[in-house]
Amino acid sequence: MQAYKITLILSFFSFQFLFSCVSDATEEGVDAIYFGGDILTMEGEEATYAEAIVVDSGKIVFVGNKEEALQKKGSNTVLVDLEGKTLLPGFIDAHGHVWNAGFHAVSANLMAPPDGEGKDIASLVKVTNEWKEKNKLAIQKSGWIIGFGYDDAQLAEKRHPIASELDKVSEEIPVLFIHQSGHLAVMNHKALELAGYNAEMKNPLGGVIRREEGSQEPNGVLEEMAFFMAIYKLFGQMDELSAQLIAKAGMKAYVKNGFTTAQEGRSNINTAETWRKMAESNQLMMDVAVYPDLAAHPLYMKEQGVQKEYNNHYRIAGVKISLDGSPQGKTAWLTEPYAIPPEGQENTYVGYPAFPNESQVIDLVKRAYENNWQLLAHCNGDAAIDQYIKALRMATNEFGNEDRRSVAIHAQTIREDQLDSLKILGVIPSYFGSHTFYWGDWHKKEVLGEERADRISPAKSTLNRGMIYTQHHDAPVTLPNPLMILYAQVNRKTRSETVIGEEQKVSIYDALRSITIWAAHQYFEENLKGSLKEGKFADFVILDRNPMKLNPEELLNIQILQTIKEGKVIFEKKKEAA
Repeated sequence: MQAYKITLILSFFSFQFLFSCVSDATEEGVDAIYFGGDILTMEGEEATYAEAIVVDSGKIVFVGNKEEALQKKGSNTVLVDLEGKTLLPGFIDAHGHVWNAGFHAVSANLMAPPDGEGKDIASLVKVTNEWKEKNKLAIQKSGWIIGFGYDDAQLAEKRHPIASELDKVSEEIPVLFIHQSGHLAVMNHKALELAGYNAEMKNPLGGVIRREEGSQEPNGVLEEMAFFMAIYKLFGQMDELSAQLIAKAGMKAYVKNGFTTAQEGRSNINTAETWRKMAESNQLMMDVAVYPDLAAHPLYMKEQGVQKEYNNHYRIAGVKISLDGSPQGKTAWLTEPYAIPPEGQENTYVGYPAFPNESQVIDLVKRAYENNWQLLAHCNGDAAIDQYIKALRMATNEFGNEDRRSVAIHAQTIREDQLDSLKILGVIPSYFGSHTFYWGDWHKKEVLGEERADRISPAKSTLNRGMIYTQHHDAPVTLPNPLMILYAQVNRKTRSETVIGEEQKVSIYDALRSITIWAAHQYFEENLKGSLKEGKFADFVILDRNPMKLNPEELLNIQILQTIKEGKVIFEKKKEAA
């Protein structure tokens, strides 16, 4: 009897203890409650709004009416009145190169207006010389002078600069100008010497060393693999601290633009290891999904494999292969000739494949499927897309195709019959729709001609088939600007204000889905991200205006005020002094 009384007393005190813990937790309340603005959930086929959203421990715990949300308030709860502003799910980078975006941020900015001052070759030299004076320590440390983002399509001369023109920056220090596409570059004579590029050097497979007229001497312009071979050596010499500083610059560029998930879209081992080590020391403020280059690093992938979950915001999410170059650089692989071929090429020129031996592509795709690694393939030209589809069919026949979510990166010139094939194969096209603004005029006049140019990034054709698509910025090819991604899809206007492909315009809501819920689906993360729903990460972006309530022409005027990752503010726009 005595033992029974003691047990009863202990049970009573245990109940009191548990009750007091629950009471304390209730008094402390949830972490934050947002209300007072347009909370666009991105759930469903049409725009849906909530009065309030509740966050606790980095996740969304309630989405609904304000009165019910405020019942969860406690002594430690932060109440966030949006004051009429708009809250959306954080933007998801469907394809980009976040480390290279950091590299761009710390290099001389050679981009054309409105993103830079690169209007002609003289301005490229001027901007780089100004950068050189301000970055003597960086030059001393790296041994190079680097500019990023020139575009021959926007230069007054309508051509690439050459080695002798880069010599005006320096004759003693190697100088490298990287084309905005990331697929071409120019070196001064010192850099050519260090790279071992001379009259005797033959073109590498999948690349071209352009020559001086009437000579075999390199003129400084390097295409594709001729450029990549040289720059891999440069990046391979970088110390760990420098690599991490560049990675941080890349994240900074992303988060100020509302991105909470970034992609490392063609990683080498050094870059992958930089992100991994930073994750281990808790230096990542956003999720970084890494896709190593499968052709370059098969053994690394075999050792590392793919991780389904992030470890301190880092995971290897799949693999990347690149099948051709860029249309604006006239190195993409087409089935029909370019409207105007590049210098030194015949009128029958159609670009060229990254892998002239098709069996290599088939082997790479099969390797990805055999290991269940998600596959991203860069394929701008329709000939490259044909090559990808053929390899996918062979891999599917051998290894099956259950929910692989392979991706066709860029797919700029994809044909209607190829879209049909992608649907059957379950491939997601990820379009670079900003081409309509940045290079639409160039495509119509120089690259594709009017008929083919009107069909670049055919988002509406994709939706008409009941497929989803994603859109990306491909930073540092363009700045990681989600507003340009939206603007380009719904307006399809070129720099000259010409509409390119009226029939391929999409709604603002579908444009938003391409960088939120559909992008989350591409990553197999639709249960964690991409919309505002209970149980998902509290990844938000706050805008000064609601895109859904604007004239499409006004989308570029939106301001990003805050970026929030798992409940923590990782960017906040500074308020201007009154």
